[in-house]
Amino acid sequence: MAGTIVEDYGTGGMPSSTEGMSSEQRYQSGDSLAEWRSCEQVENGTPSTSLLYWDTDDEDDYGPKPSELYGRFTWKIENFSTINKRELRSNAFEVGGYKWYILIYPQGCDVCNHLSLFLCVANHDKLLPGWSHFAQFTIAVVNKDPKKSKYSDTLHRFWKKEHDWGWKKFMELSKVYDGFIVADTLVIKAQVQVIREKAHRPFRCLDCQYRRELVRVYLSNVEQICRRFVEERRGKLSKLIDDKVRWSSFRAFWLGIDPNARRRMSRDKTDAILKVVVKHFFIEKEVTSTLVMDSLYSGLKALECQSKNKKGRAQLLDLEELPAPMVRIDKDMFVLADDVLVLLERAVSEPFPHQPLPPKDDKCTQNRTKNRTKDGSSGEEFNKDSIERDEWRLSELGHRMVEIFVLAHIFSRIEVAYQEAVALKRQEELIREEEAAGQAENELRGKAWCC
Repeated sequence: MAGTIVEDYGTGGMPSSTEGMSSEQRYQSGDSLAEWRSCEQVENGTPSTSLLYWDTDDEDDYGPKPSELYGRFTWKIENFSTINKRELRSNAFEVGGYKWYILIYPQGCDVCNHLSLFLCVANHDKLLPGWSHFAQFTIAVVNKDPKKSKYSDTLHRFWKKEHDWGWKKFMELSKVYDGFIVADTLVIKAQVQVIREKAHRPFRCLDCQYRRELVRVYLSNVEQICRRFVEERRGKLSKLIDDKVRWSSFRAFWLGIDPNARRRMSRDKTDAILKVVVKHFFIEKEVTSTLVMDSLYSGLKALECQSKNKKGRAQLLDLEELPAPMVRIDKDMFVLADDVLVLLERAVSEPFPHQPLPPKDDKCTQNRTKNRTKDGSSGEEFNKDSIERDEWRLSELGHRMVEIFVLAHIFSRIEVAYQEAVALKRQEELIREEEAAGQAENELRGKAWCC
């Protein structure tokens, strides 16, 4: 059996050969790259002209960028029908400074009648103790009809005991010959994004092209995560406002505080809050965590734009389309943009950001492939609009989550002060009641003595 391996790397990928199947290696041409997962949907790699999302890297971050930690790899397995080996390994390829390979079980790994596929860390037994690679990756088996190609995405931390990860039941063997084998050749494609985590603030996870592809698949999931979070926080605030007695008591407490004290209580350190944001939203086993983190990164940049009203540079969002801010950033502090009473009522009553309806001819924004029109022009323009709509939505959701999180965090500190004030007031009332009772008892004793 002969195998052909086509090496297709992003900025962060470099080829390397290891022992394995007989192979012929070559770099893909520009035309071949255009075929990658119907790359019309990412405009053949052309940066988006959208003002919604900062495709430029963060100038304050001097580490490797997501684009430098992303790579693609294509493996063509020829004479597939003659394979009699239990497993096959691709040649090694490098992404994000680490070496990887694809492992395939043509007859299944510990399962029957399924094709099993895994991404593996090469030479894992030779790595230093304590090594760990954190990555999001997509593996695809290509169909002659791109719309029928089979894709699977996952997020995993590779380490000594979990140095390979993937799918035992990637697809049923009975379906492999339904357009996936062409000229007795099976084509497997992989995209690997090594994640460089940050604990202190939302961070960019994904190369812009990879993100645009994933957002078309998982945008609705990100929306659900945002909606659940916002509704949960709104529910807690609603209980306070709906309780007329408690809300009136809280208002009296807040309005009775010295204005300077109110200003101090209406702000908090950005670092302190952003650490909690990352801890709350970045869940290692959730494939959508990277998109959520990119969304929060984008939303934070939008908030910075609103606060500083930056000019002369590519902006994240059209600021005129954003609602009046609830929160602004002043140097290293988050500051409530209005009185907390006004913002709490607004947070409860303001509807969740609405997703604009797609054009009627956009039948499914979650498709991984989009066909051009015959002349190739209108398809590109339509696709550009679709990309910008999705990225706008991702940015809008991140902006909303950051604002609600900050408002809820600052309010929680104010609420603690309120509860302490209520407890102190109640304690003073009890003392007065005890003093009054003691005084009444003394008066009764005095009258009895006189008698």
